[in-house]
Amino acid sequence: MPELPEVEALKDFLTEHLVDHEIVRVLPVAISVLKTYDPPADALQGHRVTAVHRYGKFLDLETEGGPRLVTHLARAGWLHWKDPLPSGVPRPGKGPLALRVALETGAGFDLTEAGTQKRLAVYVVRDPQEVPGISRLGPDPLADDFDEARFAALLEGERRQIKGALRDQSLIAGVGNAYSDEILHAAKMSPFKLAASLTPEDVSRLYEALRTTLTEAVERSRGIAAGRLKAEKKTGLRVHGRTGEPCPVCGDTIREVSFSDSSLQYCPTCQTGGKPLADRRLSRLLK
Repeated sequence: MPELPEVEALKDFLTEHLVDHEIVRVLPVAISVLKTYDPPADALQGHRVTAVHRYGKFLDLETEGGPRLVTHLARAGWLHWKDPLPSGVPRPGKGPLALRVALETGAGFDLTEAGTQKRLAVYVVRDPQEVPGISRLGPDPLADDFDEARFAALLEGERRQIKGALRDQSLIAGVGNAYSDEILHAAKMSPFKLAASLTPEDVSRLYEALRTTLTEAVERSRGIAAGRLKAEKKTGLRVHGRTGEPCPVCGDTIREVSFSDSSLQYCPTCQTGGKPLADRRLSRLLK
C-alpha cells in the first residue's frame, strides 16, 4: 500500500505534470471506483488543475472553478503517468484499469488496481472534507506543528499496542503497515508494547524515529517518476517485507507475525530483547 512518503512523492510529481493543464476527459472504467455521484465525474472536464494536495494517504487535485478529484490508492492501487495516453476507449472489465484522466496535451494518467479486492476509491467533491476518510484524519506527522508534546498527548491513555496506534489514521495520518514496522525498528521497540505504558524516554525515542523514518523516505522518493516509486519504497525498507533476512543493524534474523489479512516484521534482538513473538493474532512474548 502506498503510504505517506510515496503519496507525497506522487503529489510532487503531479504538481509538476498537472498544474496549469486542463482536464479534457475523465473516464471511469471500473464501476466500483467512483464513490460519489454529485458532482458527476465529467464536471471536472474543461477545468484547469491549479494545485495538488496530500491528506494522509489521499491525493487531492484542485481545479479552477470546478470540483476536486480525490483518490485513495488503497492496498493494490497505483497511478501510472502516460505521455501520450493510449488512443481509443478502454473496455470495462478488461485488466486492472479503473479510471483514466486525459489532459489537453494528450498526456494524462491511469489509476489501476491489481487483485480482486476493489478498494481503490475516487471522489469528485467540492471540498475534500466531504470525503469521510479525510474528515476523520488525525494530524500529519511531518507537519511543522507536530512536535513531541503533541505526539505524547495523542498517545496518552491509549491502551492499544503501539503498532496498531501508529496505523490508526484518525490518530496519525499517513502511516501504514510498512512504515510502522520501520519506525518501531528504528525506535528499538516491540510492536506489541502498549502505548499507554510508554515512558517519556520511550515517547521521545519513538517520536524521533517517526519523524526521521518518514522524512528520509520522502527524500529518497523525491524526484522519482511515478512508475518507479513502488520499487524505491522496497529498497529503502530495513525490516518490512524482509522475513528471514539478516537485520541490517545487528545481523539477527528478521521474523514475522502473520494475521488474517496482513503481517508485520521485526528484529528480536533490536526490538524484543531477543525473544520471538508468538505468531498469532493476539500475540504476546513467548515465555
